[in-house]
Amino acid sequence: MLSLVVIAKNEADRIARCLQSVPFADEVLVLDSGSTDGTPEVAERCGARVLHTDWPGHVAQKNRGLAECAGDWVLSLDADEWLSSEAQQQLQSALKEPGTAQGFRFPRLNHWLGRPLRHGTWYPDRKLRCVRTQDARWVGDDPHDQLVVNGDVVDLSGDLEHDTYRSFAEHVSTVDRYTTIHAASLYARGVRARRRDVLARPPLHFVKAMLLKRAFMDGPAGLVVAGMGTAHVALKWGRLWRLQQG
Repeated sequence: MLSLVVIAKNEADRIARCLQSVPFADEVLVLDSGSTDGTPEVAERCGARVLHTDWPGHVAQKNRGLAECAGDWVLSLDADEWLSSEAQQQLQSALKEPGTAQGFRFPRLNHWLGRPLRHGTWYPDRKLRCVRTQDARWVGDDPHDQLVVNGDVVDLSGDLEHDTYRSFAEHVSTVDRYTTIHAASLYARGVRARRRDVLARPPLHFVKAMLLKRAFMDGPAGLVVAGMGTAHVALKWGRLWRLQQG
């Protein structure tokens, strides 16, 4: 039995695509943390059971979803993600004959303002998303959560597709919000920024994205995304540095 679990808030324009990309799920659960745009109603029309919750953070919310699952296997997606047709077929086949696998990982194909990016640090961006429920858990520093499981993990080749941002303004605001959250999380965990982190990490990220990961092959979009990634790194370490200064 496969459970599909999605956490959401104000995703009425995207959640149907996500849920409908897993028509073979035996159970569909959506954890909604206060949507005002009709997300719960859209999810229910797609056959989901909607659990209305508060927002305890990314890791805690996704672990809450795991605890609610009835299936032996769980597929965890974000509302702005969906399985490609190839990924659907491969996952169905894998679940029929999993062998020793305790989890399945997908390459994530990120779309930036409608354009799929197959180079740079955004691809293949492999994500473990389907696991045996019993041994699975989410870990990490908010907002960068990670699903882990005890046992063998098998890579599938079908893409998990991801619609990153609705607009450039949303990209900018997300970088601002996430770097604030991540810096605070790192600080609380005892991580401290060094001067070389603040000065060297941003340009190294840009070189890695543009040259080593060939973001230039995605054209202007690849350049912009590499630049935004560099800004993300600079803000995260800069904000951590400022937290240390009191």
